[in-house]
Amino acid sequence: MRLPSGKNRFFVYDLRRDSVLMAGLVAHGSGGSNFSAEPVFSNVDGSGCSSLGRYRVGYKYQGRFGPAYKLYGLDSTNSRAFARNVVLHSYAAVPERETYPNPICNSLGCPMVSPGFLRMLQPVIEGAGKPICLWVFD
Repeated sequence: MRLPSGKNRFFVYDLRRDSVLMAGLVAHGSGGSNFSAEPVFSNVDGSGCSSLGRYRVGYKYQGRFGPAYKLYGLDSTNSRAFARNVVLHSYAAVPERETYPNPICNSLGCPMVSPGFLRMLQPVIEGAGKPICLWVFD
């Protein structure tokens, strides 16, 4: 999250091959304001903030914005993710390509990607056969 939101900062990394498979934009939480170019982190219900830490990507469901994946926080900094409904989902306002130096939109705490990028992520997540780790770090 230290990279500007207008730059690719969501990376799919293959540990076996020690390589990046794909990269895309990801929105961070607004922190309860109308817009925040800089991420603010919290694990508090209703904060509108993203939470740092490792997540296990859980089951797929049909959410308000289309397909989404439940996230289970694995660290004390994101332990309330499931209860807060912090999920991996797409949103039409997230661009498909980098916009830097312009920032992209904010979420209410979810790692929110473009619809096209989520379509690329789906076969990776669903075909893994083992749990997928999503790591949000600063």
